[in-house]
Amino acid sequence: MKLFKRNRSKASYCAVQTADNPAPANLPLISSGRSDYLERRLYIALRDSVPLIGGAIDKLVRLTGSFEVRCANRQAERALNRFLSEVKVGPTGRGIHSFISSFLNQLLTCGTAVGEIVPYTDNSGVAALYNSDLDNVELRPSDNPLELKIFARRAGASVPVKRPSFILFSALNPAPGEPYGASILRGLPFVSEILMKIFRSIGENWDRVGNVRFAVSCPSDGSNAKERARQIAEQWRLAMSDREHAKDFVSVGDVSIKVIGSDNQILDSEAPVRQILEQIIAKLAVPPFLLGLSWSSTERMAAQQCDILTSELEWYRQLLEPVIEKICRMFLMMNGFDEEIEIVWSNINLQDETQLAQARLWNAQALETELRTAEVNCDQ
Repeated sequence: MKLFKRNRSKASYCAVQTADNPAPANLPLISSGRSDYLERRLYIALRDSVPLIGGAIDKLVRLTGSFEVRCANRQAERALNRFLSEVKVGPTGRGIHSFISSFLNQLLTCGTAVGEIVPYTDNSGVAALYNSDLDNVELRPSDNPLELKIFARRAGASVPVKRPSFILFSALNPAPGEPYGASILRGLPFVSEILMKIFRSIGENWDRVGNVRFAVSCPSDGSNAKERARQIAEQWRLAMSDREHAKDFVSVGDVSIKVIGSDNQILDSEAPVRQILEQIIAKLAVPPFLLGLSWSSTERMAAQQCDILTSELEWYRQLLEPVIEKICRMFLMMNGFDEEIEIVWSNINLQDETQLAQARLWNAQALETELRTAEVNCDQ
């Protein structure tokens, strides 16, 4: 086949249309004042500040699972599967799954994901896949309400891309008439800010309580009060400065030593933190036990939570299928194939396979019972 005989090592790539092209120093960044730019920065900072949110998104990406692409033509299927497993993704990645994982991660975090198919300069095939930075891409409504205009930001200005058919785009729950989607983190900055305030105050309180501070007081007896206070302070400092050996502090007179803040109690944070985490988990639709939270729940409740998570993952798969189909069709078209493809996803986890097998067994038993009943009725 011509595809396997072509020497790809000497072929060069086309320029990436959505790659980073920094503006000159005298030009401001076009994205610095845009609301979508600021919103993305907020969501990225939110993932970095709250580990629970970042861990939940990473688990959603991994649990989405892998897939296979099938064609009626076996030759086209072998060529396509080889391409999907070996295609270059960015500077370090390889394989379609590396591209899809980064694409879905961007989609969940920012609500919008953009990628690019990079062909060879002679248009003889697909050379690589590229996950675009949303700061380098601008989406605008077109005159046709069913289409979008895609612009690349170059030197502080936006210019239309020359080959929009090679751009991959997906939006998560976009508002009517809006090109950009909504992040699954929308609505979480408020509760996350409260959570960070609680954690910050806990850290400050433990810094104060853990590093104990003392109040040393003695009664004043007239003219030598200042000198006596200086001597007590000096001896107390010497007694507390030695970290390796304990020293005794000896004083004459009525001297009292108290720990600063020992009479105050730190507020219980368990209840408010759990309430906030429940709001975050309800938004992300990830069962608590998958995030390491040992909240009491029955086995039936855990199974229902897994069913809800499965429906969420099925929805994300439906968003990814048009992107995967476009990549596969572009490869087949460039290599002389005109074949219909079928994307077959793997089962989400072992529990799904067990339940499907049990359901098939029950259906077979029900069918067998129905056939026996029909035979008995016929004999009668």
